[in-house]
Amino acid sequence: MKGSRILVVDDDGDVRGLIRELLERAGAHVREAQDGREALRLLYDVRPELIVLDVTMPDLDGWGTLERIRDMTEVPVLMLTARAGELEKVRGLKGGADDYVTKPFGRQELLARCEALLRRQARAGGGSSVATPRETYADATVVIDVANASVEVLGARVALTPLEFRLLLAFVRHPNQVLGREQILDLVWGDIAAVAPEQVKLYVGYLRRKLEGAGASPIETVRGFGYRYVPVAASAPA
Repeated sequence: MKGSRILVVDDDGDVRGLIRELLERAGAHVREAQDGREALRLLYDVRPELIVLDVTMPDLDGWGTLERIRDMTEVPVLMLTARAGELEKVRGLKGGADDYVTKPFGRQELLARCEALLRRQARAGGGSSVATPRETYADATVVIDVANASVEVLGARVALTPLEFRLLLAFVRHPNQVLGREQILDLVWGDIAAVAPEQVKLYVGYLRRKLEGAGASPIETVRGFGYRYVPVAASAPA
């Protein structure tokens, strides 16, 4: 476990603190998220090798968070649940969880399960325990490698900040669809109330300048409604 990056997601600060202390004593590097939306925002920045995820959280609960995590990465997920019933466990495993621990949990059991998942991931990755997102995207002008957080425009590498990268992903996942400010705040920042709507215009502008500087203009403004990503179809082979 020494040196492993682990993301702990729980709305209870005392529980997060306890888990963090246990894992850091075992040598892990730990980041915390107080809810599912914060966890999703941290996913690309932290690039965790393991996620410890509570089921019962307000707004976006553990099940919804797990679903969105699985859209992006195969990183091992250990679910924390207060329900010990078989149906709850089956739901977690079918939803893409790798293991579960029932609250209240034993400290040694939690550590053992985390270590087991990290070992399993290391073996599956041919000796590397780093979990990489499986998604890629490509049209005639933009190519995105999510695993390496890299973007190419017309064959040239374009450097984006983590927030700009998440913004571009939100656009390409909804091609030709008008996204309003609130939708973009939800998809990119994960919290509509905590961020000023003006931030959307600001960061769309930043992203546009970088894409246009490389020769592409796929983001349109739909006045009064929001923004739309219009992909250029790749040419068919001759």
